[in-house]
Amino acid sequence: VQLQASGGGLVQAGGSLRLSCAASGSIFSINYMGWYRQAPGKQRELVATISSIGTTNYATSVKGRFTISRDNAKNTVYLQMNSLKPEDTAVYYCNAEMWYLGEGLRRYGALWGQGTLVTVSS
Repeated sequence: VQLQASGGGLVQAGGSLRLSCAASGSIFSINYMGWYRQAPGKQRELVATISSIGTTNYATSVKGRFTISRDNAKNTVYLQMNSLKPEDTAVYYCNAEMWYLGEGLRRYGALWGQGTLVTVSS
């Protein structure tokens, strides 16, 4: 099972980017999916999460600018980022809590994607 993130890049302040993260492999079901970010010299922090039924949660710093969504049929989570600021610059990681087949056993755990870099220039 793996999570593959994409969509990062360089954008000017005020611009927009859309991140995607697709989960693949022997997955039974996915509960929460989310995005976290880690800026240079800082700890990883929560950006947004979404439950299997669409309940969302956002960090205060991104409310009103970012929108998280998911396509359950594709096991994919998205993060639409608008009105980007230089302080949004970070490596963005996707995360998913799921039931999956691991080493022949049904397991539950949180898996991480590889991270995608978002750079916002002023």
